[in-house]
Amino acid sequence: MAAMPLLGQAQQKKNVLFIAVDDLKPLLGCYGQSQMKTPNIDRLAKQGVVFLNNHCQQAVCAPSRASLMTGVRPDSTKVWDLKTKIRDKNPTILTMPQHFKNAGYVTTGVGKIYDRRSVDADHDKASWSEDFAFSGDDKYRDPNSGEEVLGHYQSPETKQKVAYYTEEGKKKNLKRGALSKYVMKHIKPSTECVDLPDNAYIDGVLALSAIDRLTSLSEQDRPFFMAVGFKKPHLPFVAPKKYWDLYDRNELPLAAYQQFAKYGPKIAYHKSGEIQSYSDIPKLDSYSDIGPDLLPESKQRELIHGYYACVSYMDAQVGKVLDALDHLGLRENTIIVLWGDHGWHLGDHGLWCKHTNFEQATRAPMIFSTPDSKKGKKVTAPTEFVDIFPTLCDLTNVDQPTGIAGTSLVPVLTGNTTTVKPYAVSQFRRGKAMGYAFRTDRYRYVVWVKDNFRTTKPFNERMVVGEELYDYQKDELERTNLMVDKTYQKVYTELRANSRSFFKSYLNK
Repeated sequence: MAAMPLLGQAQQKKNVLFIAVDDLKPLLGCYGQSQMKTPNIDRLAKQGVVFLNNHCQQAVCAPSRASLMTGVRPDSTKVWDLKTKIRDKNPTILTMPQHFKNAGYVTTGVGKIYDRRSVDADHDKASWSEDFAFSGDDKYRDPNSGEEVLGHYQSPETKQKVAYYTEEGKKKNLKRGALSKYVMKHIKPSTECVDLPDNAYIDGVLALSAIDRLTSLSEQDRPFFMAVGFKKPHLPFVAPKKYWDLYDRNELPLAAYQQFAKYGPKIAYHKSGEIQSYSDIPKLDSYSDIGPDLLPESKQRELIHGYYACVSYMDAQVGKVLDALDHLGLRENTIIVLWGDHGWHLGDHGLWCKHTNFEQATRAPMIFSTPDSKKGKKVTAPTEFVDIFPTLCDLTNVDQPTGIAGTSLVPVLTGNTTTVKPYAVSQFRRGKAMGYAFRTDRYRYVVWVKDNFRTTKPFNERMVVGEELYDYQKDELERTNLMVDKTYQKVYTELRANSRSFFKSYLNK
């Protein structure tokens, strides 16, 4: 029998469209949020499987993405911050796109997939068989708007103020980083609403650039791994006016509970430092300032409105990419996974941004759509981002590498299985203590361990400096830390034992 042509061989291998979204919490229509207008992601959800109880490994960009892209947890990548480079700590580590490249795939992409601070200037050169375009292709930028100032803003007023403070800073002999800090101290708004086309901002450029690459990939005879990383709804909340116009600010809900959890340890909280870096946000002096009085209601509503607008703007760009996939005839042979790198606090517990082990920070959307997956299925069992790597390997018949931490979700995607693991694990560092959160289908148990503890070190009970327990069936807002409630003693004992077994298993690897 004559050998099959290369194109036929390529068609037997499924393509991968890998869509990442920055700071996207599960505030989407397909996650039951009826006020949110996300028709394109909702359409994708109807064609695939939505994981309702999915969690990141650490609720901040670089560690979360480093873990997801390598399939191992932060204590293995050793990336717990926004400055450590993955390959400085692990020179021979294998990333997901690198693994697919080694398996014969064309690997390429645009936008934010890794956090730039954790990789080289080529967005991890070893991962890609084609040059990666972090900012997309400038030819797709709206020529009438020009480039954003400070990387984000198009408002004429903001541009004028940036120019003014730049000149003022230069007169003070400030240069580079010092000059930028001086300008942003005076003008760095948290929101912007201007009547502009989508490609006046970066996500609109990225969508068009992604379509260009998909078109090129459709003409090749090899399977592809195409990564598209959208940057909204990350701060600042800037989006074209038409997306702000989708919502009535006064009808959007404020966080229902804006206090510390009763009996909650202070170590679980932070001062919302990321959002305080914006020039229109008041500065916190102490933890006593955290709560509903941190921001006036008008500013809370503005920020929430901005987040909604940015999500809808991003959703429109996702729709353009999905439409192009259909138009190019690639959909039936392509596996799509869409994920947000972590959740986001919108005033709950008096917190803004991410950086915690609470539900609103660790819970993040994950949607798989494959030719063989159940359509419109919703999964409530716990899953986590380290599961993506083995799942994509199984779906594409690419061998799984050894040493990855996740579990393939294929039994859930294609069969009647509802769960593959008892809990998801997240972590967050607070000074010299690390908090580990264990999320089951109903509960969250968090243990805070001092002395720079990591799962690579022996665990000792004397190192525990705080514990938390929440029941999401009875208290979805985490109003009360149940560690003092004797009626939860059996639950606590079981979850505590699970955590200690997890620590022991990692130490023995």
